[in-house]
Order: sequence, then C-alpha cells, then structure tokens
Amino acid sequence: MFLRELFVALLKDEVIQRREEGCEVEDIAAKLARLGSDASEEDLETIYGDLQSLSPRLEFLYAEPSSLEEIAQQRISEPREIELDLTEEELYDRIYGAWLGRCVGCMLGKPVEGWTRDKIRKYLELAGSYPLANYIPEVIPHPKGYEIEEDYYKNLLRGKITYAVRDDDLDYTTVNLHVLEQHGFDFSTEDVGETWLAHIPYMMTYTAERAAYANLINGIKPPQSATNRNPYREWIGAQIRADMWGYVTPGRPEAAAALAHRDASLSHVKNGIYGEMLVAAMISAAFANQNPEDIVLAGLAEIPRKSRLAEAVTDVLGWKKEAQTCEAAWAKIMGKYGSYSGAHTINNAAIVLLGLLYGEGNFQKAITISVMAGLDTDCNGATCGSIMGAALGSSKLPGKWVKPLNDRLKSAVSGFSDCRVSSLAKRTFLLAKKFMGDE
Repeated sequence: MFLRELFVALLKDEVIQRREEGCEVEDIAAKLARLGSDASEEDLETIYGDLQSLSPRLEFLYAEPSSLEEIAQQRISEPREIELDLTEEELYDRIYGAWLGRCVGCMLGKPVEGWTRDKIRKYLELAGSYPLANYIPEVIPHPKGYEIEEDYYKNLLRGKITYAVRDDDLDYTTVNLHVLEQHGFDFSTEDVGETWLAHIPYMMTYTAERAAYANLINGIKPPQSATNRNPYREWIGAQIRADMWGYVTPGRPEAAAALAHRDASLSHVKNGIYGEMLVAAMISAAFANQNPEDIVLAGLAEIPRKSRLAEAVTDVLGWKKEAQTCEAAWAKIMGKYGSYSGAHTINNAAIVLLGLLYGEGNFQKAITISVMAGLDTDCNGATCGSIMGAALGSSKLPGKWVKPLNDRLKSAVSGFSDCRVSSLAKRTFLLAKKFMGDE
C-alpha cells in the first residue's frame, strides 16, 4: 500500500511536470483522479506510460533541447571567453571568496528554508532585524507559527554559528571537487554517478538527485537516470551543483557551462540542465567582470534563447530597468513564475538574479535580498553568495559574515566530513591553474 501511494504521488507530480513542458495532460489527470484509491498497479503503470508518450502542444512557444550540441545551436551568439587579469594570489583569493560566499549564503538562508517572503519579513520584524543586515536572529520566546527546528537554534542562528553546517548545497560543491581530482576535466556523467554512489549517502539526496540515485542503483544509466520515475527533473537540484565548474574555469563561461551540462545530465533535463549551465557560466564570468548585469548576460548566453529559463532571465533584466525597487521586481517575478514549485529551477534562478542585480555589487545586499525573497532560501543565498564571492574575493567579504564560520565546513560527503574552507579553496585553485595551463 505504501509503495502504491508513493507511485500515485509521483504520478501527480509527473502530471504537473508534463503540463509545464507544454503537454496536454487534463484527460490523464482526470483519469488518475477518477481511479483514486481503486487504481491497480497496472492502471498506474498505464497512466505513467501515457504521460511519457506525450509531446508538447504545437502552440507551445519554447524550444528546449537537453543535448549539449542542440543547446549550443540555440544559444545567443556571444564571445565565449572573457579576458582574465588576475595574479595567482588574486585568483586564489577569488576562489576562496567564492567558497566562503557559498557557505555564508547557505547558512543565512537555511533557517528559513521554504518560508514565504511575507513570513520571513514578519519574523524579522518581530526580531527588530528587518531588513536583514546579519544572520537570522533568534526571537525569544519563540513566536508561535515561526518555529525553527531545534537543531537550527543550536548552530544556525546569529551568535550560534561556529562553522558551516552540513547541507546539500555544500555537499555537491565538495563532491564535484572530488570528481575533478579523481577523473580530471574529461570526467563523464557516469563518473559523477559512480562518485555519488561511493561518497554520498542516499538519504542525503533529495528530489531529482534521489530519483537519479535510485535509478543508478537499479542499473539505469544516464541519460535515462534523469528521466525514469523522476518528475523533479527541472527542479533546482542541478542548479545548486554548478559552482565547482565555474570556480575552475575563470573567465571561460562556455567551458564552465559544458562541464555543468555533463554533471546536470545525470539527473535533469531541459531547464533543469540550463539552470546549472547558467550559474556555472555566471560564476566563471564573475572572476573577470564584476558588473552584475554583465555577469548575468554571460550566463544567459550559454542557454537556449527560446527556453523558459532564458525568458525568465530576460524578464528580470528588463524588470530591473523598469522597477525602482527589488520589491516591485519580486512582485513581477512571482506574478509570472510563482506557480512553479518552490524548489523549481526557473523561479529560484530569478530570485538569484534579483539579489545580484539589486545588490549592485554589494555582497551583503545581494545575499540578503535573495534570502528575504523566500522560496528555496538556502539554495539562493548560497548561489548568490558564491557569485559575489568570486567577483569580490575573500579579502573584500565583510568579517561579520565570514568570521563566525571559523574557516570550517562539515559535509556528508565521504572523506570530507570536517574540512577547512581554505584547504578546499587551495585544492580548487590548483585545478583552476591546471585548466588554464591546459588551454
């Protein structure tokens, strides 16, 4: 009974996914609802097969391939390299800043993960801390309706942070460092999958990554590992795995996006893949260009111009020019993209851009805007912090944000349970040097 209920839940999510991909699903959704608890396993398999056989409607406006070759054919034609003018010391400082920025942004957003913008604001107002200018504070007594899990009170709130706690947003940056160290820049998607199985516990994966992990265990290899029983294949999971590919390809956004594609294809398709390519390219560009709009444009240039994600990126760039405040732009984002899951790639990517563009080069403004906007707050804070850290370097990050971490990161990744962030940055720096020397 339990497995059947899980399958029904998966089918409901698959209906949503197919609808978002432009398919006509209403008849199938009605059939699923009509069968209800009487549906047999055979009925459910038939419904799943029917969903998989659908094609987007002819009037669907978007062209969204998943192969790198097709993506390249549909990109905006732009230069794929940016001149890099950094000494080795400066490059290390930028990479260390990117690592620290990711840790800071993740710790900032983690206590309020999944909260709405309105709920976050009301909590911060109760704490006398709106708008945010530091980590999330604790309100005592704990207000009803604003409960934060007890574990979070121990080491995630202002004054209680002593290291970057374990989080999947940081696990994947770490495991991708291991992928490169073990397999080099010619790693395959299969290499990534094997590394997950060997180094990441199954229960420390979520949504699309957990679906892909289960597929790998059952002998289903890429690219089918991304599609079989995986209705989360355009969610945010790949987007949070982007950072390492940008860290090791400074000033080479096309190369960063290509590495990101190889990783993303294990668990995602279409906009799920584009999200990782977008972020990897933006991080790569941030090493060579500190202007937030230019960074965003470098990312946009690596994804299909007729995709839903490209439309969202273009929208946010346009709204920045039209809207005087980030609040007004946030309303536009939610008005057009708010129907997506709170863990989807598209709406969360838009929130990252909101932080970058309205942060206007200021680290604190960028990460706090991205977190106060709601949705997947730890993911968005981490991604925004990573990009800003790459643009500014560790030497320019405010001490009140980085000192509480004590240069420590904990991880569920085997072999990386308790690391110095500076050590991870040095290992990443050596890979970046190798990449630049191999070009």
